[in-house]
Amino acid sequence: MSLLAETHDTVDHLRLADEHAAHNYAPLPVVIADGDGAWVTDVAGRRYLDCLAAYSAVNFGHRNERIMAAARTQLDRVTLVSRAFAHDQFGPFCAELAALVGKDMVLPMNTGAEAVESAIKVARKWGYQVKGVPDGQATIVVAGGNFHGRTTTVISFSDDPEARDGFGPYTPGFRTVPYGDATALAEAIDDTTVAVLLEPVQGEAGVIVPPPGYLQAVRDLCTRHDALFVADEIQSGLARTGRTLACEHFGVVPDVVLLGKALGGGVVPVSAVVADADVLGVLGPGQHGSTFGGNPLACAVGRAVVGLLATGEYQERAHQLGEHLGDGLAGLVGRGVTTVRRLGLWAGVDIDPALGTGRDVCERLLAHGVLAKDTHGATLRLAPPLVVERDELDLAVRALGTALDELTTAR
Repeated sequence: MSLLAETHDTVDHLRLADEHAAHNYAPLPVVIADGDGAWVTDVAGRRYLDCLAAYSAVNFGHRNERIMAAARTQLDRVTLVSRAFAHDQFGPFCAELAALVGKDMVLPMNTGAEAVESAIKVARKWGYQVKGVPDGQATIVVAGGNFHGRTTTVISFSDDPEARDGFGPYTPGFRTVPYGDATALAEAIDDTTVAVLLEPVQGEAGVIVPPPGYLQAVRDLCTRHDALFVADEIQSGLARTGRTLACEHFGVVPDVVLLGKALGGGVVPVSAVVADADVLGVLGPGQHGSTFGGNPLACAVGRAVVGLLATGEYQERAHQLGEHLGDGLAGLVGRGVTTVRRLGLWAGVDIDPALGTGRDVCERLLAHGVLAKDTHGATLRLAPPLVVERDELDLAVRALGTALDELTTAR
């Protein structure tokens, strides 16, 4: 195929998507056709270093051999029976994931947003049944700048106008306080509070790491007021930050852990609410469910993911490689970068607005063979698969430096 034909092929794919798919995303002008490890290849045959990893859903690399083998084996057996019947992957998956997180029970779902919605239902049910909050009066405290999904309930407590505006009326029962402000949190909690729901590290907001002592204060306040600490680890969990859970960095144990993205190994959507029996035990038959949640294929893939995490290898890789990435990014501060925030192999890079937007940088990076995603205008998020190598991270940092230099020259 000639280069001209390849270019036309790319344009055709983008045209079809533009004409026939809802415009709820504004993707970069690249059409991916293949992936392997930390790299993807477009329909024109050009390779790109993936520094987004599908928002951490591809933590273990594209086409991870162990995960793909588990999926193939299960595809040849049975993929769906619904929760009307048991299957041989379900019990082991729940037991193994519960052990990894250090809890008793697992409620498997599909998407991350479903896990959040499920946790809200569980927290309210627990509040009425265990804490004794009067029916219909339960409140949940959340943090400003949060991202927990885009369902109707979740956007009701979002302060992102793009996610929220035009979709009301909104679901009541939530109180928002500034992220990192323990005093404001303490003032928002009362006898109706059944849970505090937050991301230990805010991903969509730009990899915002909490101030010292904040998560411990959250834990203490929840314990003191008999409220559940619900940690949304959908992006931050499963080795991304150098620990199995980001909460481990801060020495806190939440009552409820929400997992997703990487739990599906980049193969199928798998999410979970993980908690002890005194919390998840409030659910009875018929009170919550999902036809596909906990299906055989999802459980087989999830078990492979848990097995990969059980050795600690990926947690250590994220820690070591994250240090290396941080050193490289630090050299760009003052060269078009104003601030770098990082935990493990996850970084938020603030771009000097005088140079351009985060999208401008991402488009420049695309031209240099690196895929990344902007957020909130002037911030770049970097979250490569945990199988990435040091020299590949160096390549990404050099490409970012070149992109910044180009924007500086073009000013």
